[in-house]
Amino acid sequence: MSDFSASTEGGVCTIAWDTPGKSMNVMSLEALSELDALVGAALEDAGIRGIVITSAKPGSFAGGMDLKTLAAMREATRDDPARSIFEGIMGLHAGLRRIERAGMDAAHKGGKPIACALPGTTLGIGYELALACHRIFAAPNPEAKIGLPEIKVGLFPGAGGSTRLVRRLGAMGAAPYLLEGQLLSPEKARSAGLIDEIAEDPLEAARAWVLQAAPEDLVKPWDREGFKLPGGGPYHPAGFMTFLGASAMVNGKTKGVYPAAKALLSAVYEGAQVPFDTALRIEARWFTHIMLDPSSSAMIRTLFVGKEALEKGAGRPEGVPPQSVKKLGVLGAGMMGAGIALVAAQAGVPVVLIDRTQEAADKGRAHAEAYLDEGMRRGKTSPEQKQAVLDRLTASTEFDALAGCDMIIEAVFEDPEVKAEVTRKALRHVPESCIFATNTSSLPVSKLAEASLMPENFVGLHFFSPVEKMLLVEVIKGARTGPRAVAKALDFARLIRKTPIVVNDARFFYANRCIIPYLNEGMRLLREGVAPALIENAAKLAGMPLGPLQLVDETSIELGLKIARASRAAMGDAYRDADVDEVLERMAELGRLGRKAGAGFYSYEGGRRRGLWEGLAETWPQAETQPEVLEVQHRLLFVQALEAVRALERHVLPGVREGDVGAVLGWGFAPWSGGPFSWLDMLGAPYAAERATELAERHGRRFACPETLTEMARTGRRFYGP
Repeated sequence: MSDFSASTEGGVCTIAWDTPGKSMNVMSLEALSELDALVGAALEDAGIRGIVITSAKPGSFAGGMDLKTLAAMREATRDDPARSIFEGIMGLHAGLRRIERAGMDAAHKGGKPIACALPGTTLGIGYELALACHRIFAAPNPEAKIGLPEIKVGLFPGAGGSTRLVRRLGAMGAAPYLLEGQLLSPEKARSAGLIDEIAEDPLEAARAWVLQAAPEDLVKPWDREGFKLPGGGPYHPAGFMTFLGASAMVNGKTKGVYPAAKALLSAVYEGAQVPFDTALRIEARWFTHIMLDPSSSAMIRTLFVGKEALEKGAGRPEGVPPQSVKKLGVLGAGMMGAGIALVAAQAGVPVVLIDRTQEAADKGRAHAEAYLDEGMRRGKTSPEQKQAVLDRLTASTEFDALAGCDMIIEAVFEDPEVKAEVTRKALRHVPESCIFATNTSSLPVSKLAEASLMPENFVGLHFFSPVEKMLLVEVIKGARTGPRAVAKALDFARLIRKTPIVVNDARFFYANRCIIPYLNEGMRLLREGVAPALIENAAKLAGMPLGPLQLVDETSIELGLKIARASRAAMGDAYRDADVDEVLERMAELGRLGRKAGAGFYSYEGGRRRGLWEGLAETWPQAETQPEVLEVQHRLLFVQALEAVRALERHVLPGVREGDVGAVLGWGFAPWSGGPFSWLDMLGAPYAAERATELAERHGRRFACPETLTEMARTGRRFYGP
């Protein structure tokens, strides 16, 4: 079956894109070859006056490049993958350049107009294809997104998108879409200059345009003599400041650990100083460089391939039919419960939000209203959408309001007795088939399930805060959790657009068992006399979004103390974090309980963080000799990665895919690395095992090399691949 088909009517050739077996079009080299042939035939046909390229899939134009194509480019010439990738990318450039030139000669004569009609979402190479056309029309679909998200998976637009967009908007204008991957609705895309026109029927509008287009409408500004880059090039006074600022911004935001952003900036900077076709060649060279960088491969594998597989139901129990949620009950209207209720109501599910007092329940509903009001202010929510969500959200104190619920999520205080009490009360009002999920960050699900007479219908759902923003959900299988409960939890996560990972029951599950050691290591370093600024900046330079001290402040020192006391009580003599508890206890004595209290490891003013608290140096005097940055970074990263390996060994994790996706989405483990398992692969098992042993000898058994890693070092095995 073909990806593209052509039909001609009234002198206009319409080329429709329809990738077989896909809900959204994706580009491959074979598909581009088909498109090239159809465009070439239309340009040669004297009876055709113009061409319109569109999608046969309703509501979307394209989702981007088929990543298997990129992998195939790399594998085509194993002895010289760089050459293979470069030639493949230059083939893409040649195909899109033929569309752009549309049969014109050197004097810009003899071409035919080519327009692009976008029925909806247009991403990646789909938008790069549109940029090569002479005019872009889009439907006024508010749900559609247009843009270039490649930077978010460790790449940059390499099929001419970087070069064309900078020449269309200027370096400053293009920066948010290239360096940040911002996606816009069609209306905003037109205002920003990404597309040309909005039309109720973009296909008809495009057809009308090609029939009346003048010859000069076909010549892109960058093909005209005397073209100057909007805003100025690198050696123009204004352009110099733009590129200088862009370099500083990229290094400031990426800390030098995201190679794609730096490569993109290099391609744009160098390309802005040469003719267009040479700039395309430069873009292809830098794209090849990034394709061969292990960071890019790891980010694509984790943030695209792995994430997409989990969102499509990887790990879902076989043989269980789809489990829709017709009515949801949420117990507890605090920050977590209110957030869960909000995202469920936004997904179209009627929700009953229960709390002890009507005031508390109403406060939870008010959280949803405030969030929707902010969405209206930013133009992302309409008044009608807001009202529809609020109409689906009922706040109450009465458990009998749960009647008819087929799923309940409990999100009350982290106390086993409190959770058991509300579990028993709620289950009296729902049918036996109702799935009951507990939102807990640390308490064993199997123990909590004892409050239910149907433990096979009891499952853990660990949301991350704030629920409306965080992408990950841990689905926790208790000892007696049945397949239908797991399937229902996974289907609900998909409904509310979260990425789920299924983990087995254990204290702290997966995410918290890895992030808590990171926080603890930061406090250990502080206690040892390491400069607080060194701790925080070393973490950020390693790719962590927040330093460990700042993250403790954000989650609250009070919560840290509660977790520590509960862990100490449960683990007894096996508890090994007493030195960390001393730091937490001292901060509590000083009344510095974190950001919400307005004082923690950092100082705050009016809710704004103002810098590290000056009193840290007096409370924990700095050592005369400070460690190397790499030593601090390795302590902070290894303590997480080794715990992830132990989670895999102890079957908390079903596989490394879940481990890497969960780490990046759940707590932001150095996204440039693709996650802890990908990072260990980059280091190589022999080095990682040796380094872990060194750290264990100097700093304690928490760095002891797991048996799995030791065996991998001996055999040369990797977590991914041979």
